[in-house]
Amino acid sequence: MEKVVKSESEWRVQLSPEEFRVLRQAGTEPAYTGEYVDTKTEGVYSCRACGAELFRSGTKFESHCGWPSFFEPSESDAVVLIEDHSLGMSRVEVRCARCDSHLGHVFHGEGYATPTDDRYCINSVSLRLVPADS
Repeated sequence: MEKVVKSESEWRVQLSPEEFRVLRQAGTEPAYTGEYVDTKTEGVYSCRACGAELFRSGTKFESHCGWPSFFEPSESDAVVLIEDHSLGMSRVEVRCARCDSHLGHVFHGEGYATPTDDRYCINSVSLRLVPADS
């Protein structure tokens, strides 16, 4: 996979202010406000910054956490996981492997009835859904 490397000023031109805040500054959109929280459309979720395929709709599930949740990425190398000890918490950050944009966090062992017991809690603003019928 060819990496996408841009300066912060190039990202600012490409992304909206909210997209930049979340994708490039590791922000979080407010719970239950993202466009994909309740989406059931079949398709592929790609990185809003670089277009890399990240998740497929078949792995999306209802977690009732306020953000779109997936139990695994479309390919194991589509995302990079980084230990995150910010805000006094111990979490694992999820980043796009192609452009290093912040996507959200992954949590394990919460008891969801999914094949992996992982919850990739992803900001809608970090994603772009490409419907299967398009």
